[in-house]
Amino acid sequence: MATSHASKDSASLVDFFSVLRLRKALIALILALAVVALAQSLLPLVGSQRGHAGWIALHGGIAGGADIILIPEIPFTHEKVAEAVLDRERRGYHSTLVVVAEGACPVGGTLTGTDMGGSGQIRLKGVSDAVAYEIEARTGKETRSCILGHLQRGGSPTALDRILGIRFGVKAVSLIKEGLFGHMVSYQSYHVGSVPIEKAVEKLRNVDPNGELVTSAKAIGISFGHP
Repeated sequence: MATSHASKDSASLVDFFSVLRLRKALIALILALAVVALAQSLLPLVGSQRGHAGWIALHGGIAGGADIILIPEIPFTHEKVAEAVLDRERRGYHSTLVVVAEGACPVGGTLTGTDMGGSGQIRLKGVSDAVAYEIEARTGKETRSCILGHLQRGGSPTALDRILGIRFGVKAVSLIKEGLFGHMVSYQSYHVGSVPIEKAVEKLRNVDPNGELVTSAKAIGISFGHP
C-alpha cells in the first residue's frame, strides 16, 4: 500500500534517488565503451531503460560524455543523427557515443516495441537496434548496440538508500496503523510523508525539452537528433 515514489507535488528527490543507481550503471557502461570505441574507431550505442521519460538517458548521457542523446520528449530524425556523426568525423572525432532511451521515437513515427497481449500496452524495446542500423547504413560507420537492460537496476545500496529505506518502512507501517490505505509514502522538502496513490500517479514526470538541463547539454555540443 505504500511505496517510495513521490507525488507530483513532492520534491523530485525520491524519484532522483530511486534511479540514481541506474544512472551510475549507465555512466560506467558509457565510460567503458568509450575506451573500446576510441581504440577501434567503433560507434557504440547504449540503450537505457525508463519507459516514456528520458531522465536516465539524459543524466547518464551527459555525465558519461555522450555525443548524441535520444529521449522520448524530443523526437529525432535518422538524418539528423547521421549528420551529427558525420560532422564529428569531419572534425577529427572517429568515434561517437550515442545514448538512446527505450521510449525514444522518430518524428512522425511510433514507439518501438511489442503489444502486451492486445491490452494496448506496449513493451518498449528495439529502438536502439533500429537506430544503430540506420546510423551504420547512412554513415558507413560500424555501429554496435549495447542494451544494459535490467542489469542497471542492480548494485549495492548506498548509505542514503539504507536510511531512506528505513524511513519509508517506518512510515508505511504507520500508515497501516492509521488505516490510511490507498496512500503512498512520499518525500517532500526532506520530509517523509504520504499522498493518495491516485494523486501520485495522475501525471507522468517528463523531461522539459526547453529546460535548463537540455539547454546545457546542447551548449556543450550534445545532439538530440531534432530537426
